[in-house]
Amino acid sequence: RVVENGYQAVMLCPTTILANQHYQTFKNRLRGLPIEVGMLSRIQSKKEQKETIKRVKEGKIDILIGTHRILSDDLEFKNLGILVIDDEHKFGVRQKEKLKKLRKNLDVLSLSATPIPRTLYLSLVGLREVSLIHTPPPGRLSTKTFILPFSERTIKEAIERERKRGGQVYYLHNRIENIAGVKKFLEDLLPDTKFEVAHGRIKEKELIKIMEDFQNKK
Repeated sequence: RVVENGYQAVMLCPTTILANQHYQTFKNRLRGLPIEVGMLSRIQSKKEQKETIKRVKEGKIDILIGTHRILSDDLEFKNLGILVIDDEHKFGVRQKEKLKKLRKNLDVLSLSATPIPRTLYLSLVGLREVSLIHTPPPGRLSTKTFILPFSERTIKEAIERERKRGGQVYYLHNRIENIAGVKKFLEDLLPDTKFEVAHGRIKEKELIKIMEDFQNKK
């Protein structure tokens, strides 16, 4: 709606991976429409960043999605109308105020599953409107949790069942040090299933590629 009215929109994300996922989603959903979506994060080359900043200033980018890089002094908007903050509690007050200074009448939409006390206070005293999402997306099933002793057979059966229905699996492990061994254990257990490892010490570009492959069911 903001873009249709001639303004620019910016979405601030706490991580490069999240920014990239939002960027892909926006591009796919707005494909074929005269709306230009751009992305700005530190994993882009200096040349790419410079080109994006230039296009934002000229008003050639309607929706900009990015990380803390958006808060840098070298970024200027032609006509900013709305700031959307994903995972608001991951950003400090100073960082948010910096963006608000760009325009006095900037609309701000903060998203969070765990709102920070300051945000809750502002909404409770009526300084900020609050909107709650109570209903899950259509087709979303409720989570079933089973607590069981470790069993290779249970793991194998659970993954096979999920594969048969065309689903995907996260196998959560708590140590980066021996995560490669867990991958080998799973590959030996299910030789026909393709596994990939993702954790916080993998280079961002590589991690984004892994997450994209996962999203694309590769």
